[in-house]
Amino acid sequence: MILALVFACIGILEGNSNRARASLMMSGRRTGGHAHCSRIDCEMDASCLHCTFPVDCELDEEVEVNCTSVKECGPSQISVKRNAYCRYCWQSDPSDYDCLPQSNCSTTSWQLVPTECSVHPNVICKGRRVFNKRIRCNWSSGISWAKTMFLSVTLGGFGADRFYLGLWKSAIGKLFSFGGLGIWTMVDVVLIAIGYIRPADGSLYI
Repeated sequence: MILALVFACIGILEGNSNRARASLMMSGRRTGGHAHCSRIDCEMDASCLHCTFPVDCELDEEVEVNCTSVKECGPSQISVKRNAYCRYCWQSDPSDYDCLPQSNCSTTSWQLVPTECSVHPNVICKGRRVFNKRIRCNWSSGISWAKTMFLSVTLGGFGADRFYLGLWKSAIGKLFSFGGLGIWTMVDVVLIAIGYIRPADGSLYI
């Protein structure tokens, strides 16, 4: 019982830590300012460049653009040429931007939720680099599927897997019934393996 509670507490602390790191990372991008440009090589970060696209370029056409550095880069203005695709930032490929995770939604719902996204530093695009978008709910509280499986196989009889997932009521029942004399434990191993049993907060496994 003590081991199960210890593993559960570790899981909760890890989840909180992961959420805090994600929030800090994205909050820095949300500002859309250029203060960071004074500390980096502006030629390598598109957010520190003002780029001019041809007025007659077509969507997804690869073009050469003229870029100049923002004032925060220093007194000597940098002028460079870059190749880019003719598209607004919100039209970028999903692999070219990150979105703020949304925790006030259910990952089992098909409903799209509004969030804020920011393109990667190496992406050159037109318009605002930070934009709003509606996405599928896909947040994670840091709970690991592999760790859940390990707990289910090794300490499932004590309810460690369900404690870790935040399923406290069923975990206590599993603990005092010694995993349903082994039957409950075996069933949980299968259900966790196929993804049927998920974290109590509705998040996704990592």
